Amino acid sequence: MAGTGLGIDFGAIVIPGIYTVVATDIAAGCSRTMTGSQTVGTTPAPVAYNVIGGGNFCPGGAGVHVGISGSAIGVNYQLFRGTVPVGSAVLGSGSAIDFGSQTIAGTYTVVGTNTTTGCTSNMSGSAIVILNTLPTAYNVIGGGNYCAGGAGVHVGLSNSALGINYTLYNGFSLVSSVLGTGGPLDFGPQTAAGTYSVLATNSTTTCQASMTGSVTVVVNPVVSP
Repeated sequence: MAGTGLGIDFGAIVIPGIYTVVATDIAAGCSRTMTGSQTVGTTPAPVAYNVIGGGNFCPGGAGVHVGISGSAIGVNYQLFRGTVPVGSAVLGSGSAIDFGSQTIAGTYTVVGTNTTTGCTSNMSGSAIVILNTLPTAYNVIGGGNYCAGGAGVHVGLSNSALGINYTLYNGFSLVSSVLGTGGPLDFGPQTAAGTYSVLATNSTTTCQASMTGSVTVVVNPVVSP
């Protein structure tokens, strides 16, 4: 590079080695090695451990844990959801790290930063947190009065969804369970007095939701002649 009368920057050097500079007078052809040298080396990036955890959880649940399978002392590990940092960086201990329970859906990754060199490294893989939906709340229908010794009164549900199990309760007592059909459900005639409600459970995600409302079954006594 031609001298400018000021300092010279030879740009970023990416090959390790010992660097010196030789100055050459263009007119006279005389050369001189500049004073000193500079060493360029490479610092290893933090070891890439596996991102672990994630999974599905139901609304209102505790969420799912996300962590990394190992860590190194002197390295800070930052959890990200997409491009958003989650919480504060955790200093490596030499063991696995748990970033705690995550309740927001998204893809989680981790970046390790050496606290001395500033070198960074993406940890291997990612963890996906999925928030499942609750079963749709349909109306509990039926109920009513009937005479003692009669066939009872029907209790049902105004609609149902495939893959959802609907359980009928009389107070806290389980009466019966019916798998959703995509249409209304009939739990059959109920002869026990009480207040009937329905709890829906997704057979895949295990998420549960109470159906809307309840119905009452009343047994009227038979009047003696």
